[in-house]
Amino acid sequence: MWAKLILCAAIVAFSVALGAFAAGKYRARRQFYRQFYTFNERYLTELRFMRRPLGEFFSAYTYEGDFGALVIAAAEHKAWDKKAEYLTQEERAQLADYFHMLGRGDAQSQQACFTAQKGILEEKRTDSEREAKTRGELYLKLGLLAGLALVILII
Repeated sequence: MWAKLILCAAIVAFSVALGAFAAGKYRARRQFYRQFYTFNERYLTELRFMRRPLGEFFSAYTYEGDFGALVIAAAEHKAWDKKAEYLTQEERAQLADYFHMLGRGDAQSQQACFTAQKGILEEKRTDSEREAKTRGELYLKLGLLAGLALVILII
């Protein structure tokens, strides 16, 4: 009897963990766009007030995950070799264009360019947050239901 209960609990826990793992790409996308939006805001502030060299700006803040690797690659003038599956080809091209424009031209033209990017990034950030919330909950619930269905089939 206890063995069945332990087995059932393990099956349900495993299926919920699989659901959480499946929702991981949506959480990673949310984190990426949150940090990207924050980076853009900091860079706009930098252009308006501080105007430090780009190397100092990159070293002034730390970022985590894939975006952190992207910022480090941009600071070292290297190509970003990480293949983030949650980004489309179009988004990767936009990223390349964005980081190619950093430090190019005068402050006013950069400010105009990155202010235009602000709206796009804000939209992508809110979309990724909404998608992470809805899809993340969906995958957890599907994992729970699959585990309960499997338990019913075993018993």
